[in-house]
Amino acid sequence: MKWLGVDVACVLVFCALGRRSHDEGLNVAGVATTAWPFLIGTILGWLLSRAWRRPTAVAPIGVVVWISTVVVGMLLRKATSAGVAASFVVVASLVTAVLLLGWRAAVALIAPKATSSGPTRRG
Repeated sequence: MKWLGVDVACVLVFCALGRRSHDEGLNVAGVATTAWPFLIGTILGWLLSRAWRRPTAVAPIGVVVWISTVVVGMLLRKATSAGVAASFVVVASLVTAVLLLGWRAAVALIAPKATSSGPTRRG
């Protein structure tokens, strides 16, 4: 479940950056208020994609988690009368893509690759 923690941290970073760029407070309550719709989306994405099976896969796992984070997050914000301006949707989509897909891509680049130099079993 440590990889779910990475996704949660990414969403919290996104929300903290957004709050900072809008001169809103960076206190725990403020970040939590901003983050909860997106965190629900992240958790739903994990459940839908069964991310615990291959949590570091960019596709399809990372893509499902990312799309779920943005779509569910925006729907919940809309349902609770929070802002969902088109520019916010675009920025949120781009920033969360960089964060949620980016760490997975980084893991794929630095993770040791299985080599085929070992003996193979036939038959």
